[in-house]
Amino acid sequence: MGIYERQRTAKYAFMVITIIAVAAFLIASNSLVKELARQERERMDIWASATERLAKSDIDTDVEFLLDIISQNNSIPVLVADSSYNIQDFRNFELPDSKDKEVSSFTDLSPENQEFLTNRLKQAAGGRPLAQVAASHNHFIPVEVYLNTYQFIYYEDSILLKRLSWYPYIQLGVMIVLALIIYAAVIYTKKAEQNRVWAGLSKETAHQLGTPISSLMAWNEYLASTGTEKEITEEMNKDINRLSVIAERFSKIGSKPELQLDYLNKAVENSLQYMKNRISGKVKLTMKFPDDDAGVMISEPLFEWVMENLTKNAVDAMDGEGTLTISTGKEKGKLWIEVKDTGKGIARKNFKNVFSPGFTTKKRGWGLGLTLVKRIIEEYHGGKIFVKDSEIGKGTTFRIELPET
Repeated sequence: MGIYERQRTAKYAFMVITIIAVAAFLIASNSLVKELARQERERMDIWASATERLAKSDIDTDVEFLLDIISQNNSIPVLVADSSYNIQDFRNFELPDSKDKEVSSFTDLSPENQEFLTNRLKQAAGGRPLAQVAASHNHFIPVEVYLNTYQFIYYEDSILLKRLSWYPYIQLGVMIVLALIIYAAVIYTKKAEQNRVWAGLSKETAHQLGTPISSLMAWNEYLASTGTEKEITEEMNKDINRLSVIAERFSKIGSKPELQLDYLNKAVENSLQYMKNRISGKVKLTMKFPDDDAGVMISEPLFEWVMENLTKNAVDAMDGEGTLTISTGKEKGKLWIEVKDTGKGIARKNFKNVFSPGFTTKKRGWGLGLTLVKRIIEEYHGGKIFVKDSEIGKGTTFRIELPET
């Protein structure tokens, strides 16, 4: 199993564990809410029983005890009404007209508050007869006050229960926000560290290349002075110049390169000159450029590096045999370049992974080429690069988009 398969498995495992933990948390919280709701229902059953016994009280009834039970409810909102929706009593409701805070009788309430409580009751019952509602609605309790004469107690969840029912979701939201902040901080820190590593590695590579390049230049001049065939020294000089170009490219990684105005088609064609003579003759190279060449701001050494990397990867994907098509164009204020091959193709799940450091499908390779390409295009040129299309066994199309000048 490769590193990316292991990372993907770890991500899935983390997601599953997180989902299980969140589910367990919500189940436990909901269980507490249900338990509190059950206890409130029991309290209301006792309250209803006390109300019924008080209505049927006789000389032997302990009225004070029943009144004490009724008065102990100071948290659960309650309405007592007859079958015609005429409210007889109410408790623990927050009324819109605050002037009636100390009023305990429904008939003494302001018309606004009376209408508010009546509408609350009708809305809960859905306009149906209260006897019918009480048979199926858990928050309606019938109370027989006289022979075959009933009142109906309607109660709502207490403020504590309402808050507790919302608490798990609020806490979950806070946890998600914190997780996202931590994740963003980790990603930012990781990216900053990678940038420092990239910059340090690139500049050190350019520095290390400087000494042997200078030495090779001196040796080439010495060979030329000793009568070595001119053709040999010229070819050596081409390779030395090539090494100098590579060193210059590495030296530009980590610092903001200076962009200069160039023409897109011309820049693409120039960047492929070196590769044309170094790819297999079995690879058919086709360039499709529009007649209208558009201006673009680029760093020529880095842009050439991008095109050479994409071209080399395409040739490797085709095992040195196939068709390589490079196209350019303009669309919605953006300039685009497409590199299309007829190679092995890339699995859709790896469309983003191909740009990650260390990802490679080759037996030999560091998996850094496309990472550098992405960095050059996105961070230095303000564009973007992505796998536009790919099919296993048929080929891949990479697309670069750059801002139009």
